[in-house]
Amino acid sequence: MNKLPISAVLITKNEEKNIERVLGSLKFCAEIIVIDSGSTDNTVSLAKTYGAKVTVTKDWPGFGPQKNRALQQASQEWFLSIDADEWVTPELAQAIKLHLTKDTPAKILRRSSFCGKVMRYSGWGDDWVIRLAKVGTAHFSDDLVHEKLISNQIATAIRGTLGHESFVDLNQVLEKISLYSDLWMEQAHQKGVKSSLFKAVYKSFWAFIKTFILKLSFLDGMHGVLLAFTNALGAFFKYAKLWLKKWS
Repeated sequence: MNKLPISAVLITKNEEKNIERVLGSLKFCAEIIVIDSGSTDNTVSLAKTYGAKVTVTKDWPGFGPQKNRALQQASQEWFLSIDADEWVTPELAQAIKLHLTKDTPAKILRRSSFCGKVMRYSGWGDDWVIRLAKVGTAHFSDDLVHEKLISNQIATAIRGTLGHESFVDLNQVLEKISLYSDLWMEQAHQKGVKSSLFKAVYKSFWAFIKTFILKLSFLDGMHGVLLAFTNALGAFFKYAKLWLKKWS
């Protein structure tokens, strides 16, 4: 496939285990922009071998602002937002090529794996994400975590799937829960959100019920059960940390 007028944009930190997979799937893009927040492994050098334009930042403003930094460097007509633990499948690459004749953003079905298993339910089976848009028509929210791509246009669903290795093992699960709950707590504290130990327990219980029953995680087998517990643990840590914040 010839190079398409797309700037692929992604942010990284210590992603040497993932960076070659994602960048190898972006060979159809005319430009690859990587904003790195101080990797101590081979992420930066590996990215450069794929021809990526790499910028290393000294600070960490949060996921949304960091992705906007990458977007500001896009020089092509279109941009494709992708995370380091994701990759474009060949079918999706073809669908992206066909979509460039339109003016609307594109939403893509993301297939995520949890500890080695692709989840078909658990709230992950219909995970449509807006990732492709014309430069200047969309931007990322300023959220520290769980940022969103914002556009005033209605996105068009396209064929193909975006691969996503969300969690490799339980060690990574715990690492991400710790990081994301810290960022969420800071963001919630800035917005004046209140919490209590009771609220932390309630949110944890509700997260489990929502995942296990309402989103049918039990249909994903034991991995689905584990994911439900993971969501419960993440919810507990978010609100417990926010409650403890008032004592610090």
